Amino acid sequence: MTTVTGLRGLHSGAGGDLVTQGDAGYDAARVMWNADVDRYPAAIVRCSSAQEVVASLRVAREAGLRVTVRGGGHGSSGAALGDGALVVDLGRMRDLTVDPERRTAWVGGGALLSDLDAGTAAHGLAVPTGAVSHTGLGGITLGGGMGWLTRRHGLTVDNLLGAEVVTADGLVRRVGPEADPDLFWALRGGGSGFGVVTRFELALHPIPPLVDMGMFFYDADRGMEVLRLARELMTDLPATLNMFVVSMNAPPEPFVPEEHRFAPGWAIIVTGFGAAEEHHAVAARLGAAEPLFSMVTPMPYPALQQMIDEGPSAPGVHCYDKACFLELPLSDTAIRTLADGVAGRGPLSLCLLYMLDGAYATVDDEATAFGGGRSPRLNAFIVGQTPSADGFEGQQTWARALHAALAPVALDGRYLNGVADPDDEDRRTAYGAKLDRLEMIRRAYDPEGLFAPR
Repeated sequence: MTTVTGLRGLHSGAGGDLVTQGDAGYDAARVMWNADVDRYPAAIVRCSSAQEVVASLRVAREAGLRVTVRGGGHGSSGAALGDGALVVDLGRMRDLTVDPERRTAWVGGGALLSDLDAGTAAHGLAVPTGAVSHTGLGGITLGGGMGWLTRRHGLTVDNLLGAEVVTADGLVRRVGPEADPDLFWALRGGGSGFGVVTRFELALHPIPPLVDMGMFFYDADRGMEVLRLARELMTDLPATLNMFVVSMNAPPEPFVPEEHRFAPGWAIIVTGFGAAEEHHAVAARLGAAEPLFSMVTPMPYPALQQMIDEGPSAPGVHCYDKACFLELPLSDTAIRTLADGVAGRGPLSLCLLYMLDGAYATVDDEATAFGGGRSPRLNAFIVGQTPSADGFEGQQTWARALHAALAPVALDGRYLNGVADPDDEDRRTAYGAKLDRLEMIRRAYDPEGLFAPR
């Protein structure tokens, strides 16, 4: 194995900052959002350009090291950080260029959703992405990307127009539907391991200056009732609205009455991007169901994206998550399983249901590598979390148990961005017949396995 001194010699003149074990900044450089990830790469290279990425891959090949790629460092699986690997850190590559007339944006591979949201919202535009603004754009895009705008405009991968990719052979490729189309297909949902995406080209969509938001919080004992109400509302929810259903503890925010802060319960969050009357009508029905408390207010889109940045989503939690697709509308069995299954949920743990219909369901199953069917459905995120290692094993057990209980009613596919410990079975469940094509593309662009675990 190449020594630290040898690695520094290989890297000399390559560009980017090299951080190795023993350096003062090494431990800080390997910190991930998920505090349960504790890995020791051989080195981390902070790159500022595609050419520095090219040089870093050369160093890895000559040193005999595999390569992992870090964008925002938010993935719960910790795949961005490999023991003994060379980590290509794109955190300095957060540039954004918006073309408001063409409604497109080029975004650096290390950008966070907050970078993208702020820059595009200034033009009254947005990209469908996730719902936590300190998430990295790269990981969420390569895995799929779902959030508030998915019903209207699809997944993030459905809005990927092209990419700049450094492949294992050191070439900088401009990839798109007509250029390296197989690689482009794989990047749209196939996950990491096909190269280093240094820039993304994304389609933009108009958003209103203010988005209507309503959060309604109900007692934990009313799970069956709340889920049935959500099912009823989802059956004819206007296309301009979206809805999340969450088993959670009430936040300690000023709008929450003091006696309900930190209390377990069920929240229904509904957002409106169209006529205010449509949002008000749904909000009225939720209010009539007698929540413990509620908040209804307009807010800028970037503020909506930052609404759940803290609490359970804050950096430094110990996180373990599972995911599965469920029927839309929810079956009685799924409702009963969810209502019963959240009983062991800890204060920071969550069970979230995302609606996937509308524009999501208009895309052909085979058009992207995304690991889920395109029939209307819900994605259930089951997230076991603790503020420290104490009690974490118990929340992992809870997440696995609820995931297993939902298995009899789960649909085909799996969203691997919501799986902390994906194995071969998860990948086969996610991609089905697509997995063989993905592996063929991976071997074509990385025949020596530079990005593969070894």
